[in-house]
Amino acid sequence: MTQDVKEIFAGDAPPAPAALAAKVRTLAPSMTRSMQRVAEAVAGDPAGCAALTVTGLAELTGTSEATVVRTARLLGYPGYRDLRLALAGLAAQQQSGRAPAVTADIAVDDPIADVVAKLAYDEQQTLADTAAALDTVQLGAAVTALAGARRTDIYGIGASCLVGQDLAQKLARIGLIAHAHGDPHLAITNAVQLRAKDVAIAITHSGSTGDVIEPLRVAFEHGATTIAITGRPDGPVSQYADHVLTTSTARESELRPAAMSSRTSQLLVVDCLFVGVAQRTYETAAPALSASYEALAHRHSPRSIPR
Repeated sequence: MTQDVKEIFAGDAPPAPAALAAKVRTLAPSMTRSMQRVAEAVAGDPAGCAALTVTGLAELTGTSEATVVRTARLLGYPGYRDLRLALAGLAAQQQSGRAPAVTADIAVDDPIADVVAKLAYDEQQTLADTAAALDTVQLGAAVTALAGARRTDIYGIGASCLVGQDLAQKLARIGLIAHAHGDPHLAITNAVQLRAKDVAIAITHSGSTGDVIEPLRVAFEHGATTIAITGRPDGPVSQYADHVLTTSTARESELRPAAMSSRTSQLLVVDCLFVGVAQRTYETAAPALSASYEALAHRHSPRSIPR
């Protein structure tokens, strides 16, 4: 586990039982293999692990007592005793209202009804995981920066570019200057124009997309406030981000690439940013939204289209 990720989560309060599985999914890719075994065990069988001593869990996972304690602390608990209490609470919640026995493992011959059910459940889980792991202090700071920005540039490639375009058009509708860049060359040439009153946002699920990191680095070096929306808070993009907003790390499969699930969590973060900014700028945002709705109203009524 890198020091950067430790610092990101060090100040968090112990997660509620319902948020434990979400935090495991978010942090597991950055853990050592031995810590992953502990994390996967407690998330997969909270009731069974809650009954184990620290020695018992270490033996179950083939690790050491020190690894179990380090994993508990990384997940946000002061010690193993606190993790056991959370596991017991999670087990009780599951017994009183267990989630449906469905996964997102879609087979090529699955009936379409099963595909709908599996995707719907996975989307729901992705949103819940992102909400549970999202640092509201970082989110609030990002909202403050966006609300007062002279201009906002957003960088993303592929599916992340679509998310960036969504945020840009949302901000534009409340009267803010925002541009989404999917071309890395244009992104860099625009980034060099940014200054202290500006904001740059990088959207990258992997946290290591060079075409997104490069313009964020340029913006960072020119004094802009920088924000990273990423599923890997320990990724290279974070070293150039003043604020890091972590999205859910969902499993990838042949029929459902990571771009689909990551986009769901990214869109939730984008909506949180937009609503936060709209709240902060309500006196100007509300009239701007009304004006944009009025300007487009005739397009939704064929009888009123001007000739």
